[in-house]
Amino acid sequence: MASLSRHRLSPADTGPALRALRAWTPPDAPSGSLHPGDVGWLLRRDDATVFLWTDARTDTRADARVDAQTSARAEGVTTTAAPVAVGFLDGPVLRVTTAPDADLGALAADAEDLLVPGNDATDGLPVPGWEPDTEEPWLVFSWTPEPVSSRAVQVTESDTADRALVHRAAFTGSTLTADHWRTMKKSPAGHLAVETLVRTPAGEPAAAATGWFGGTGRCGLLEPVGTHADHRGHGYGRDAVRGACAALADRGASAVAVLTPASNEAAAALYRSAGFTVVRENLDWTRPDGM
Repeated sequence: MASLSRHRLSPADTGPALRALRAWTPPDAPSGSLHPGDVGWLLRRDDATVFLWTDARTDTRADARVDAQTSARAEGVTTTAAPVAVGFLDGPVLRVTTAPDADLGALAADAEDLLVPGNDATDGLPVPGWEPDTEEPWLVFSWTPEPVSSRAVQVTESDTADRALVHRAAFTGSTLTADHWRTMKKSPAGHLAVETLVRTPAGEPAAAATGWFGGTGRCGLLEPVGTHADHRGHGYGRDAVRGACAALADRGASAVAVLTPASNEAAAALYRSAGFTVVRENLDWTRPDGM
């Protein structure tokens, strides 16, 4: 336990966490909670916080090492250690992806001070005494590269305002702005993003998707995908999804994954229509009543 350390990373210092997640991303749908793209999407916020756990006793091969200089800049870390987990708080849910050989018990014990009452769920980190949430499973979809026909175009700087507008119109309560989008694109994860936009015949922004590259021969991720509330039912969302998938495949992605709650039947239908298939269900771990 003494060799396990948790580092609190600001947006500018997330490079080591992103590199670790890319190293852990498999060719097929990721088994953990976080893909590099999940961190990338989080980095639209200036106040984003990412946690990186390292273990000085684990293998320190070059492809698994933490950038000691970057970590030192974040928290005064003076030694290089191997990353064993990356996570962040997504509202009340602690989302975590771990290295294949990570000590889950030690990580859960170290995360206790993050899992205060109110933060009552984890995604990717089993906590002793907590229970799987069987009432709200997440569907994990995967797309295998194939020839694609789509009306989607790549988002440019001149499209940024319309890209943000589609997101606000697709998700009730969203306050996403063009400045948030630019913040994300300038972050350490910005170069991993591919973005597509579909317009109506009249030129109105109708649907958009952001894809995230996990590395050549590794699975990409869609996050987020949205269709303007005024333009649903015309296939615009499907075209945005397929355009993003094609862009990721062109960069070398071996597959593309996307997750949605099983209760979101509209999203599930969209992904199936775009050629995705369900490969499994993920369950969050939740704090039992009274614990």
